[in-house]
Amino acid sequence: MKDQMMWGYMLYLSNHMWSDESSKALKYMPTPYNDNINTEIETWDKIIAFLAERQYNMVLIDVGDGIKYESHPEVSAPNAWDKDFLRKKLTEMRALGIEPIPKLNFSTCHDTWMKKYRRMVSTPEYYTFCSDVIREVCEVFDYPRLFHIGFDEEDETMQTNYEMVIFRNHDLWWHDLFYMCRECEKHGARPWIWSDYMWKNEEAFLKNMSKSILQSNWFYPQFQDWSKTPLSHRNKCIETYEILDRHGFDQIPTCSTWNHIANSYQTVAHGKTVLTPELLKGFMTAPWLATTDEQFYGHCCDADRLYRARMQLYPETLK
Repeated sequence: MKDQMMWGYMLYLSNHMWSDESSKALKYMPTPYNDNINTEIETWDKIIAFLAERQYNMVLIDVGDGIKYESHPEVSAPNAWDKDFLRKKLTEMRALGIEPIPKLNFSTCHDTWMKKYRRMVSTPEYYTFCSDVIREVCEVFDYPRLFHIGFDEEDETMQTNYEMVIFRNHDLWWHDLFYMCRECEKHGARPWIWSDYMWKNEEAFLKNMSKSILQSNWFYPQFQDWSKTPLSHRNKCIETYEILDRHGFDQIPTCSTWNHIANSYQTVAHGKTVLTPELLKGFMTAPWLATTDEQFYGHCCDADRLYRARMQLYPETLK
């Protein structure tokens, strides 16, 4: 599986990433905050079975506060999964040919799952907490080869509905990024991040970013909506795929049907057309949907869209 092109799907165990406990529900994510994780076990199983049918070989699991941490039980959600139960679910995935990869988002925009530690950013207590939970998650995932640490959307504009706005800037952002990366590497995992920091900080990104960090740029609208506006922010989001490629970064472009139904095909077509095959490690789709029965058919739609793009553009990767 190590040298296979990755066809990945992002799945929530916890979705405590976008709102403070007291924040109003976002218009595009209408479920208000509640203490419990929303993941339904039966729906989880149905999604994994569907992904196996569509020949996915990787699932990125947003862990957050969704497991019962031994080192920091105070952050675990009331209905968090027992670690042995999660191990069982990961074993079931592997038996279906799916590699489970963990994700803990350390962006200050997506760290509600940390509870009190999200307001201790860049303190000794914070670093100890981060080290502890990375270690525990690596153990549960049987020391995965990759570990996604998020680091997306960390600025003031993305936190307007939060009671406290926190974002790291300049050298501190880089210090904390590399701290998390080293903690992953201690346990044999290659760090993996979202690449949107480059959109507004291209010079610093190219100067400081390590090639050892796997990149996932993302863009979810329809591509042609922005192709004729070369100075637009949206166009920069697309151009980032090519900038990463020109500078020798390994990447997994990320699509979604969350914003536009055509995005999955367009992302794969764009990647196949413009990116260096040796640096293109695969594609991933992120539905941004809760793991609930209410959202099950949305998951199926999102997963099927990337599968059909694969059928048309990479048929040789299917059995």
